[in-house]
Amino acid sequence: MPATPIRLGANCWNQYTDWPAFLDAQRRADSLGFDSIWTWDHLYPIIGSHEGPILEGYLAMAAVAQVTQRATVGLMVGANTFRNPALTAKMVTTLDHISGGRAVLGIGGAWFETEHEAYGIEFGESPGERLRWLGDALPIMRGMLHGEEPSAEGPRYRAKALRNDPPPLQKHLPILIGGSGPKVTLRLVAQYGDACNLGGSADSVRDKDAILRQHCEEVGRDEREIERTVGAGTVVIRDSRAEAERVQRAIFERNGRAEVWKDQPVGTPEDVAEHFGPYIELGFRHLICGFPSPYDEESMTRLANEVRPMLDRDAA
Repeated sequence: MPATPIRLGANCWNQYTDWPAFLDAQRRADSLGFDSIWTWDHLYPIIGSHEGPILEGYLAMAAVAQVTQRATVGLMVGANTFRNPALTAKMVTTLDHISGGRAVLGIGGAWFETEHEAYGIEFGESPGERLRWLGDALPIMRGMLHGEEPSAEGPRYRAKALRNDPPPLQKHLPILIGGSGPKVTLRLVAQYGDACNLGGSADSVRDKDAILRQHCEEVGRDEREIERTVGAGTVVIRDSRAEAERVQRAIFERNGRAEVWKDQPVGTPEDVAEHFGPYIELGFRHLICGFPSPYDEESMTRLANEVRPMLDRDAA
């Protein structure tokens, strides 16, 4: 991957929050210079108890797009099962117009059965079936976003000469595919994705990236065309590691009494930069960091103002 400046993403969780706090957090991330802002596409909370409040993703990000200026906006990532793919393409095109050309189509196969069952949304028999649906959906969405008029006659989706008028403001509205399944998901990235989102340890990310490169070679795709992003965990920054860990525990308690995640970028600015170091060494330059409610302002600010310069030096 080419040497480029560090890009920071803020994924502000839309669970266990209220609208004013969520909107303020996204506006803050944009003003601090974060390069991308996101939220989840879920109908029930996914961290801690599912019996809590959550805001709907697309409507939330449409409002966020209206009050922000520079960061790209999208879902990390959209649930393909929730919407017809033609409707999804139309929605993200409208988001592109609302944002002035900053939309990203984040999409994945979906995984949380509880919300599907509650809302009466078909979940499929297996992860494999949901990935087949995603594989059928991606050509429709890509075609609509790229000025084509795609049709489909498959068992899952039917469409006839789909028009997407007006088209996106962006000449090439990017599709980011979430997930790291080695056999199917990463091959879909190679075939259709402009970006991917990987997670886990640096060793795991290295292995998955090697598999993606192999898929690109097999399908005749230049792997340099695909932006790699990494889900970099939930960031908490304080002057001492002990204080940062205390704040982390309080944040997870607020989020449905969730069990605290281990091995996260939590500590001093130097601790957090060290945590991200292995991903920088791998060539990853877009770190998407989670910010749960109540959207710790100190951590977000110090990540942008103190940690980013350290990462830029490491990446130079």
